[in-house]
Amino acid sequence: MTTPESYARGEEREVRSVRAMPRFVVRREGGLYAYEKALERAGLTPVAGADEAGRGACAGPLVVAAVVLPTGRRGQVPGLADSKLLTPAARDRVYDEVLARAAATSVVVVPAQEVDRLGLHVCNVEGMRRAMAQLDVPPAYVLTDGFPVRGLPAPGLAVWKGDRVSASIAAASVLAKVTRDRIMAGLHEIWPSYDFLGHKGYVTPVHNAALDAHGPCPEHRFSYVNVARRVPGDQRVPARTLVRMVECPELDELDELQDEEVLTG
Repeated sequence: MTTPESYARGEEREVRSVRAMPRFVVRREGGLYAYEKALERAGLTPVAGADEAGRGACAGPLVVAAVVLPTGRRGQVPGLADSKLLTPAARDRVYDEVLARAAATSVVVVPAQEVDRLGLHVCNVEGMRRAMAQLDVPPAYVLTDGFPVRGLPAPGLAVWKGDRVSASIAAASVLAKVTRDRIMAGLHEIWPSYDFLGHKGYVTPVHNAALDAHGPCPEHRFSYVNVARRVPGDQRVPARTLVRMVECPELDELDELQDEEVLTG
């Protein structure tokens, strides 16, 4: 798999998807659009990228987005980058550009209660499947950020740190992030005591202090250990989380979300 480090070394790599498909060469000079251009040369268009926002948050929904960018200049989105590298104002501008330029977009919002019931990774994978299925333009090839997703409508490739090396994935990351931030701003109006507007539901000292003072609200993820530990005996805490708390008592606060699949099953 081609990585950012291989770009820096000026390498070109042949890539093959999980399904039997023609090889395609990702060239360094393609920059953020290198994967999309390589797939276009191989005749694999349109390309859809998928990404999510909110994996590490202990409150609020998981949001998954999919984007198909058109080929040519129209698909060149001004200011496009990994959403985490953009300021809020820049993300809003890029968000508008993506919606204006994309051939197709879709956004799936997975509530906190569903994350608790099914587990984070299951929800993430299912969210990507749903996002792809809802695209008005069926993709010929799919790029996902970080991990492979089975059951998609087209062959695909998991790209390491894809939101930094693939335009389609970066565009999806912006749609997911802006959508989720706006949802969290709305939740802040309902539950201002938690400062969702400030930390967007992620684990911060301010957020944990609010949990200590007020306990969790219905928008918290009770499958996350920092929430579960503050409501011992609460029936909303999944059994798998209780087991992990017993098996891994050293998991605590900020460190516990480093391995989200361990925490949520």
